[in-house]
This record gives sequence, structure tokens and C-alpha cells, in this order.
Amino acid sequence: MRPLLRVLWNLLLIFIGTVIVSAAVKGILIPKQFLAGGIPGLAVLVHYIFPKFPVGLIFFVLNVPAFAIGWIFVSRRFFLYSLAGMSIFSAVLLWPYPVIPIHDLILSALTAGIMIGVGAGIVLRSYGTMGSLGILSVIFFKRFSIRPGNTILTFNVLLLLSAASRFPLEMVLYTLIHLYVGRHFMNLVITGLSQRKSVIVVSSQWEKISHKIMNELQRGVTVLPGKGGFTDQELHILFTVVTFNELVSLKGFIRKLDPRAFVVVTDTLEVMGKNIGNQPHW
Repeated sequence: MRPLLRVLWNLLLIFIGTVIVSAAVKGILIPKQFLAGGIPGLAVLVHYIFPKFPVGLIFFVLNVPAFAIGWIFVSRRFFLYSLAGMSIFSAVLLWPYPVIPIHDLILSALTAGIMIGVGAGIVLRSYGTMGSLGILSVIFFKRFSIRPGNTILTFNVLLLLSAASRFPLEMVLYTLIHLYVGRHFMNLVITGLSQRKSVIVVSSQWEKISHKIMNELQRGVTVLPGKGGFTDQELHILFTVVTFNELVSLKGFIRKLDPRAFVVVTDTLEVMGKNIGNQPHW
């Protein structure tokens, strides 16, 4: 992709994601007087206390000092895209949004969680974030492999506990619902759609299966020596990593070559490697 098109594509992702999140904030959270998490949550809290100040302006002011962390710990490209994301989010928060006509509070919390999780995940599919907490979550992911949704959820729970004495407990609990749902959908959008599967195969037809994996799926295979616990027979164990779509083909030709093969399939958190890696590009 050409540099200009790449920039435009990332800005488009940021714009779409921030519009979705803003629609949830202005269309559900504020009308229902729900709390929120992260820097947007602080902005909403300040807005509740000082209604004359727009949420977008408060969000922008709260983010300014926090971006110093991003300047130190993340790449310049990520910093600039995050600065753009924060600015776009602050601007779209100033737009008028219709109130989403959902009267049940639990359904409202679920809908808000889905919208915020999907929107934030779309933004994190770009080269940036919407603000300082996103930057912090990316730093934790790169250094400690902690998923962004988990970092944000932990921060938000601590924030809500500190706000519990000031707001009704019911609002805090409804907020926890949308935060938990949002965390799940954020992780799904960021890594779930590119989930890799690790596969272990124990079979007497290991050579044919290995050739199929390398020739038909174009994936690497590691052959490990082993020994049967009951038979004491020498074995060859295959280990490979494939995409979710390739898993169906893999299991298909394993069944044809050796119906008695022992196969273990597990999810992976992240994979580093040429052609098969699925780490985010931050």
C-alpha cells in the first residue's frame, strides 16, 4: 500500500471507530447517566459535575499531559496517529447524536459495551489509539503481552471503585456490564479475527501429513521425537501453526491419511513469525 493511501486508511479506521464510540457515549451513556472508563470516563464524570463543559473539550484537556508518556515509550508513528485519534475523538464528541431508543438499562449497557468495544477495536486496528489509556495498554501489550482489553478493564474497575461513593451503586454495576462486554469485543476485533491455531499431530503417517502441510498449506512444520508411554515405541510428533480457515483443510487430509491420528488443537494468544505471525503492528 502506498504511503498516502496507508495514512488515509489509518485515519479512516480512526474516524469510523471514534464515531461508533462517540455514538455510544452521547446516545447511551450520558442519557442513561452511566459511568464510563478510561480518560473518556473521567471526562464524563467531570461533565456530570460541570454540565456546561462539553465532553469533547474535557477529554482533550485531560489527554494533553498524558501524551508525554507516549512520546517517551512508543514509536513516533504510533504517537502521531494516537494524537490524531485523540483529536478526532474530541471533535466527534462535540457532534450532536440522537439518543438510542433502548429503555431497558441492562440492554442499554450491553449495547453500549458492544459499540464501544467494536469502535475502540477498530481504532486499535490502525496505527494509533484514541488517547492516553490506549497508549498505556499498547505499552503493556508490547512489554508484557497483556491484552489491551485487560489493561483497560483493570484501570476502569479501579476508577469505578473510586467513584462508587459518589454515584448510585446501580449505575456502577450497569457500567461494569458495558465495560466487561466492551473488553471482550475489543479483544475480538484486535486479535480474535486473526486468531492462529497451534496443532500437534501424532501419527504413523507423519511424513505424508508433513508434506501436505508444507505443500498444500504452505506452512512450516516442526518434527519432534517422542516415545509412546504404553507401547514404548518411538514416535514422530508434528507441530505447526495455521490460521482458522486452514484448520478445516488440515483436519480433512489428516482424517484421509490416518483416521487414527491423535490431534490436539489449541488457541494461541499471539504468534511471532514470518507469514504466520498475528501480532498487532503498533
